[in-house]
Amino acid sequence: MFLSNIKLWNFRKFGSDSDFDIEKPNLCLPLKNGLNVLIGENDSGKSAVIDAIKLVLGTHSFEWTRVRDKDFYNKTTRLRIELLFELSTAEKAKNFTQWSHWVGEKNAAQNYLRLNYDVRRNAERVFPADVKAGSDDEGSQMSAEARDYLKVTYLKPLRDAMAELVPRRNSRLAQIFQEHEAFRGKEKDHYLMDLFRVFNTSIERYFEAQDASGAPLTNDLKGKELKEEIDKYIQAFSGISRSSDISVTEGSLKSILEKLELAVAGEINPGLGTLNRLFMASELVHLNKKDWTGLRLALIEELEAHLHPPAQMQIIESLQRELGLQIILTTHSPNLASKVKLDNLIICQDSLAFPMGKDSKGMEFTTLDASDHRFLELFLDVTKSNLFFARGVIMVEGWAEEILLPPLAKKMKKAGLIARDLTEAGVSVVNVGGTSFLRYSKIFVRKEPPMMGTPVAIVTDVDVRAYSKTARLDADGKAVKDETGNPIYDYLERESDMVAQETVKEIAKKETTYNSQRVKVFVAPRWTLEYCLFKSSCLSSAFRKVLQLVHPQVDANDLERELAKKLINKLDKVDIAYQLARFIEDDLKKNTPEIVIDENDKSIGYLLEAIKHACGN
Repeated sequence: MFLSNIKLWNFRKFGSDSDFDIEKPNLCLPLKNGLNVLIGENDSGKSAVIDAIKLVLGTHSFEWTRVRDKDFYNKTTRLRIELLFELSTAEKAKNFTQWSHWVGEKNAAQNYLRLNYDVRRNAERVFPADVKAGSDDEGSQMSAEARDYLKVTYLKPLRDAMAELVPRRNSRLAQIFQEHEAFRGKEKDHYLMDLFRVFNTSIERYFEAQDASGAPLTNDLKGKELKEEIDKYIQAFSGISRSSDISVTEGSLKSILEKLELAVAGEINPGLGTLNRLFMASELVHLNKKDWTGLRLALIEELEAHLHPPAQMQIIESLQRELGLQIILTTHSPNLASKVKLDNLIICQDSLAFPMGKDSKGMEFTTLDASDHRFLELFLDVTKSNLFFARGVIMVEGWAEEILLPPLAKKMKKAGLIARDLTEAGVSVVNVGGTSFLRYSKIFVRKEPPMMGTPVAIVTDVDVRAYSKTARLDADGKAVKDETGNPIYDYLERESDMVAQETVKEIAKKETTYNSQRVKVFVAPRWTLEYCLFKSSCLSSAFRKVLQLVHPQVDANDLERELAKKLINKLDKVDIAYQLARFIEDDLKKNTPEIVIDENDKSIGYLLEAIKHACGN
């Protein structure tokens, strides 16, 4: 049994000002049996999904929840939450026979349980409503027993694990232990009760100056003296011979469990991270209890709370191995996102949610294929996983573009070409370390509406050489060699019309390959990034200085040919980008800058347009 789908109408961010339409939910989110990880920036709707589930089902720890005015979208007067469960076995289905229904025929038939929580309000108050179940839109009220089988385990964000694990009345640890098979149904005859009675007898004997076996105490009579003093006053106040009885209050198994504390053996004053792991471990033990025929669903908000990155990695890997449990968690951590299988990720964005895996029929939600999934699970590291949390993405081939684009964006902001730089706009520059753009960009391309709103810019070289490398030949057509015996090469500028034709074809090819929905490719109009910088009217002067700084041996009188040589053989692109980025950063601080960005600069126009696109311009 697992929660296979959640639909929301006018619940918090997921709503519409148009008339309520039962056929058009504002969110329809399929979920997997196993791990589901909701990711996205703040206020993207992750907690709303968790809270909607919690409102309908309730929790094992009995958090008090109710619908309030702020749960309604804008000024709407009706909200609805609908949950659909797949009942996988007859043992699970027997708890909900009155409300479940079948879909399909013969061997393909599937048993479902559909719950709805439909709440209305007026200007004065929110009207009470019941959770109902059934195959139609209305349904009927469920029994308390049936609803008890649907309670979830909930771990709140910034949870106070210490408060949950220390001894106290109605502690969560005591609740978990009470429902475990070690204690359930054994309130009167549990072994701990026998231990308690032995302990209580020992307490009583101490105040009679006896040890646990009843033998007289000789070295500690203070307890007996205290009891005799109390007895003296009792007799004086009552006028008759009476004595006191000092013992531990008669205990129940519940009160004994409330005195228990969970800690790590040998750990003194454990930190929040250790306590958090202990708390999660105890909750998962509770969720995995034997002979439970109800729902096994855990809702965990901000799994990374109080956990350092290696601990986050260990826990998420462990949760991915859990069988028989459904876990829905939220996170802001790229560490976790990089470790979770792409199939288990759900991106929350623009009041929508986008699963990265497959639907119930095994069809991909994105245009990713099986090989893409395998590739991304290997190469989607912590740095690249920032793309899941970004408002815009710029994908680049290597370090040079990654280093150069942020300061260039700052220059554009100063020139009034964009309102915010990359950091302010929430744009992530993702270095794919090659030309595997298509595998990454497919994450943002959906097969069916709704489409993702993240603007994705792919920045790439056209890679059409402006110069050729040709071996020098003598009059007899033999290769000319230098004094060390190595061939001598000439670097000749290629015919401009041919270069232009090849460039047009290559740009068209890349645009056909990559452009889709909000993914757009921006191709260098000349050879490479560095060649475009050299030809740029805005940045050429700075680039020439940097080129000679990084490669001081180049011929300053023929820098274009020298750059071509280096591009064909070996150019230190990273150091050049670093030095140029420093030059731009320093220039930003000057009252009279040397660099003024011109949006009509055709050589770097593709970079400017890529930044604009990613920033939402």
